[in-house]
Amino acid sequence: MARHPLRDFVARLEAAGELRRIEQPLSTELEIAELSRRAMQAEPARNKALLFTNVRGHSMPVLTNLFGSARRMAWALHVEELEALRRNLAALLDTRPPGDLRSALKRGAELASAMRAAGLKPRRVRRAPVQEVIEREAPSLDALPILTTWPLDGGPFITLPQVITRNPRTGVRNVGMYRLQKVDERTLIVHWQRHKGGAEHERLARELGESRIPAAIVLGGDPACIWSASAPLPPDVDEYLLAGWLRGEPVPFVPCVSQPLEVPAEADVVIEGYVDLTDYRDEGPFGDHTGYYTPVERFPAFHVTAITRRREPIYPATVVGPPPMEDYWMGKATERLFLPLLQLFLPEVVDFSMPAAGVFHNLVLVSIRKRYPGHARKVIFGLWGLALLSLAKAIVVVDEWVDVQNPMEAAWQALGNVDWSRDVVITEGPVDQLDHASYREAFGGKIGVDATAKWPEEGYTRGWPQVARMDEAVVERMAALWRRLWSEGGENGR
Repeated sequence: MARHPLRDFVARLEAAGELRRIEQPLSTELEIAELSRRAMQAEPARNKALLFTNVRGHSMPVLTNLFGSARRMAWALHVEELEALRRNLAALLDTRPPGDLRSALKRGAELASAMRAAGLKPRRVRRAPVQEVIEREAPSLDALPILTTWPLDGGPFITLPQVITRNPRTGVRNVGMYRLQKVDERTLIVHWQRHKGGAEHERLARELGESRIPAAIVLGGDPACIWSASAPLPPDVDEYLLAGWLRGEPVPFVPCVSQPLEVPAEADVVIEGYVDLTDYRDEGPFGDHTGYYTPVERFPAFHVTAITRRREPIYPATVVGPPPMEDYWMGKATERLFLPLLQLFLPEVVDFSMPAAGVFHNLVLVSIRKRYPGHARKVIFGLWGLALLSLAKAIVVVDEWVDVQNPMEAAWQALGNVDWSRDVVITEGPVDQLDHASYREAFGGKIGVDATAKWPEEGYTRGWPQVARMDEAVVERMAALWRRLWSEGGENGR
C-alpha cells in the first residue's frame, strides 16, 4: 500500500488527542476559517488540529492548524521537541576537531547519513501516489476546497502550498510558500514578494527574454515538505534537501505530466501549469499575517495545464490574521533550526526570538555574550546583513543571562537598560513588502536597541548596578520548604 504521509500524520495526532474531526457541514466561505481561527487562539486544551470531513460542495476533507502548537510542529518535523532541531543541526555543524577516533568516526557517519537523507542524489520513481488520478484534458480548480478566510478577501486563496519553480539559468529548484488567489477554474494569481526566490526566478526569466515559467503547486504530502517551503534558505538551495534531512530519508520525486518539473511523489495534490509573465492581474485584498488586509497589487497569473492527485487526498490549509495564529509556530521552528546557522556568522549570539506580536519582521530579541565596547551594535548591523533578517524593523540586544524566550524578562531589560538618547540606532533599509507602516513600499525605517549593561568604555561612568538576586543557599532551603508547605497543607499552606 502506498505511503500517505499526511494521513499518517493525522492518525498520529488523533491518537495523541491532538486532532478534532469536525463532521458538521461547513462552507469554505469563512466558516472553516473562523472555526480554525478559534482553535489556533484557544487555550492548549482546545488548540487542536481540525479535520473537516463534511465540506459543503466538496468530497475532499480540509485539514487546518496542523502546525498550531509546539508539540505538533515538532512532530511535523520528525522530532519530539522543537529544541531538538537546534541541537541536531548544531551537532552537524560542529567545527571543533573530534577528541578521539571514535568521535571522529561518529561525526563522519552522521554527516554521511545527513547527506543521504537530504537526497543529494534525488530519488526518482515512475509510479507515484500523487498521480493516481490525472486530469489533463479539462483540469478544474473547482474540485479543490479552496478557502475564503476573511470577509473582504478578493476571493478564495490557497494558503499552504509548495510552489515549485526552477532557476532559468542554473536549473536549481526553488520551493516557496506563496499564497495563490483563485480567479476561475484554471487560473490563479501568484503572490511572490520581491524578496522571495520565485520573484528572483521571474527577474532572471525576463533577462533571458522568457515569458513563461514552468511551475507546480504541491499540496499536502509529508508535513516536513510543507513546512520546508516556508524556510528562509539561501538562494539556489533546494528546500526539499532540508525536508529530506528532517525526514531522515530523501524525498521521492516523480516527473510532472505536463511540465518539465519534478514533484514529491507522496503529495496529495499537484497543480501543474506555468506563470505567465505577460499576464499581470490585480491580486487581493487578503487578510494577512500582519493582522491587516494586504491591499490590491499586481502579480502574475498561473495557468493550469494539469491536476494530479491521490484517490483520497487531504487538502491542507492555514488561516493567517491578528496574532497569535498557526504561522507563529511555523516561525518558531524556523527560529530554533536556524539559530546554529546564525551563530556560524555571529558566534556571540546566545539565543534569539521573534515574539508572536511582532509577526516575525517587526521585532527580533537577541541575547549575546558581550566582550567589547559597541558589541551590541556590531550584532545589530550583522543581523541586518543576514538573509531575511535584513527585513527586521526592530532588533533589541540584551545580555547573555536574559531569557529572550520570556517576553516579560526581555521587556524588563529592554525598557530599563536604555538611555533613548544614546543607546538607539535608527536607519533606513529594506523592510517586508507587507509592511503597511513604511512610507515607501519595501523600504523604511529600522531601529536597533542596545539594552545590554553599559561599560565605562562606552561612555557610561556612573557604575552599572547589580541585578537583585537572592542568596543561592537561601533559595534552595526556601524552595524545599515551599514544596513541603504546598504538598502538606494544600492551598492554605498549613
